[in-house]
Amino acid sequence: MENYWNQFIENFIGGVPNLLTALAIFLVSLYLARFLSNVLHRILHKRMAPEGVTHLLRQLTLWTVIVIGTITALQRFFDVTAFLAGLGIVGFTVGFALQDVMKNFASGVILLLQQPFHVGETIGVKGFDGTILAINLRSTEMRALDGLVVILPNAEILANPIINYSRANQRRVELSLSLPHDAEPRAVRQTILDAIRTVPGIVRETEPVIVFNSLTDAALELNANFWIDTTENDPFHAKDTVLLTVKSAFREQGIEIPHPVQVQYTGTQVNK
Repeated sequence: MENYWNQFIENFIGGVPNLLTALAIFLVSLYLARFLSNVLHRILHKRMAPEGVTHLLRQLTLWTVIVIGTITALQRFFDVTAFLAGLGIVGFTVGFALQDVMKNFASGVILLLQQPFHVGETIGVKGFDGTILAINLRSTEMRALDGLVVILPNAEILANPIINYSRANQRRVELSLSLPHDAEPRAVRQTILDAIRTVPGIVRETEPVIVFNSLTDAALELNANFWIDTTENDPFHAKDTVLLTVKSAFREQGIEIPHPVQVQYTGTQVNK
């Protein structure tokens, strides 16, 4: 019994340096984890990153450093290579099974960091146009222009072109008109220019452009475009205003919009 206690005391005393070294490594990892987490917080705060992303990345940094420090400290007592190999196999299996989830998660972090759009802005992506309701780490929620709620995976958003309508302070409005052949082009152009200049929010520094681009059997076709300030008006109402004003002016001038003419031939049966 006495030999047992003596051996225990000798092993304990011999293991004290390793114990102190492991404890020091663990304490240093805690300090380093907090330090790096605070540095990351300051960097993200300067970039005005969303609070959710800042908290997530701080926690990932904190626990990554702590785990590495813990593994390094345990290495002082036994070989953790086999344990890490088994953990790596499990991690690979889980990662392969959840690769789509992880891809969307990583894309969500990138979207929140790059901020190509914010909640409340109107965007277009993958054929959907609408207002952003929420930006989550896995998906983005959008209310489409028809009122339907669309949930798009973040990986799909990041892999496609994004149109941010809300950040365009000026938008070009385009419209096409067909006129009868007997209409006077100069008078028509002036009528359309007068109608465009009545639109609220028109950008007067950029002159409207009106060009006749086609002469068909049925009509004389033209295109008109002008720019508006989106903070004062939107393209839909601006186009609506111009078309209604032009229609009223054409009615007063006796100009009729030509209609497509369809000729139908009816066969006549001849009785012998």
